[in-house]
Amino acid sequence: MSDEVKKLLLLEAEAIRNIPVTDDYEKAVNLIYRRVHSGGGRVITSGMGKAGQIADNIATTLSSTGTPALFLHPSEAQHGDLGVIRENDVLLLISNSGKTREILELVFLTHNLYEDIPVIIITGNPEGDLPLMADVTIFTGNPGEVCTLGLTPTTSTTTMTVIGDIIVVLLMKKIGFTHADYAKRHHGGYLGNLSRKAAGKK
Repeated sequence: MSDEVKKLLLLEAEAIRNIPVTDDYEKAVNLIYRRVHSGGGRVITSGMGKAGQIADNIATTLSSTGTPALFLHPSEAQHGDLGVIRENDVLLLISNSGKTREILELVFLTHNLYEDIPVIIITGNPEGDLPLMADVTIFTGNPGEVCTLGLTPTTSTTTMTVIGDIIVVLLMKKIGFTHADYAKRHHGGYLGNLSRKAAGKK
């Protein structure tokens, strides 16, 4: 069992090391900065299934680190929740296949509402339909899943999470996010205590 665990850890780590490093990260960060921090918009994240759970996590992490964001479920968007989108927002979408039907529909519906809203896509398939509609495409490297069937989103969601973390950290650096800023957004719990102490506050 220990050998199997080590093997799986190596496969996951290798997938992270093989994420392509391109100027699309800088493009995504600059686009978000322009729309959100200069234009007063928000990052609207979305994804279906496991990718949606990653998108939700990215939204909450962005919000707690100074970049307003919220998760929009692609199916609920078709039943009225699309109304949360404002014209100066930016879409950050996750689709491993690059052609998830519900996400394609979300882009269409969003552009029907505000045609100039830009799209950032995180995907394992840069040749899919979604990248054709995107302003920025960040490629995961399309790693094989460690799932014994090769089907369950496992390694792919690991790379999606890491890419989200990178975007978060790059934005924190770009806006000069401080311990004091963090404490204002995360007052409670262990992290709140740490941030207040680091900021010299009680």
